Amino acid sequence: MADAPEATDIHRTRVENPVVEARGLTMAFGSTVLFRDVTFQVAGGEVFVILGGSGCGKSTLLKLLIGLYRPSEGAIHILGEDMEAAQGAARRQLLSRIGVMWQSGALFGSMTLLENVMLPLEEHTRLPRAAREEVARVKLGLVGLSDAANRLPAEISGGMAKRAGIARAMALDPSVLFLDEPSAGLDPITSAGLDQLIKDLARDLGTTFVVVTHELQSILAIGDRCIMLDKQAKGMIAEGDPRRLRDHATHPTVRAFFRREAA
Repeated sequence: MADAPEATDIHRTRVENPVVEARGLTMAFGSTVLFRDVTFQVAGGEVFVILGGSGCGKSTLLKLLIGLYRPSEGAIHILGEDMEAAQGAARRQLLSRIGVMWQSGALFGSMTLLENVMLPLEEHTRLPRAAREEVARVKLGLVGLSDAANRLPAEISGGMAKRAGIARAMALDPSVLFLDEPSAGLDPITSAGLDQLIKDLARDLGTTFVVVTHELQSILAIGDRCIMLDKQAKGMIAEGDPRRLRDHATHPTVRAFFRREAA
């Protein structure tokens, strides 16, 4: 494979004991390379954003990180464990330490919000029902949905559904939460409220967040650091503090994204 074009806005931060680490990730489907040599580290307790235009591989990278796909090349370490090497019970244990919220929230429509949040506890613990319900109510309280516990997904707003999805992803007290486009489809006020929730959870619980998004205001509001993928470059073209990239980017695509100019 040919080397990826050199990026001018990659400002790497060396992380001691990274919670998430990608080393030289390449993903190809047949002869088509989606991205190559993606390398980064995520520190404990930070909000790390993966951004880029349509078709650059953001969601595919997320699926690699949580073990749904295997990379064509490279390695992924989650909480110090090699994702590829972990098999059987060890892999299940590792996966129980991460939480995922998909873009839609992925709530089961026939279940109340309380029942949705209880579901991971039913599948992965031996807690009695009363204890599972208590934990689920605590998680709903953390996202501001205590009063909506007995409502069905069809009876709540899109923003509430996203919050409920986060509550369910938090059910097993994961060390890392992966969020796929959490602000997609939300109005600016609701989106800002969700951004604040993510910041509060990261600060108050010490949870690490890896967030895939293309929403500029959210990136600037929640991101401690970010990487940017690019379809044309087939890889990373930026890494660093999103506010620094906004103010000092030199790569035309990065500058255009953060300043909303024509590249």
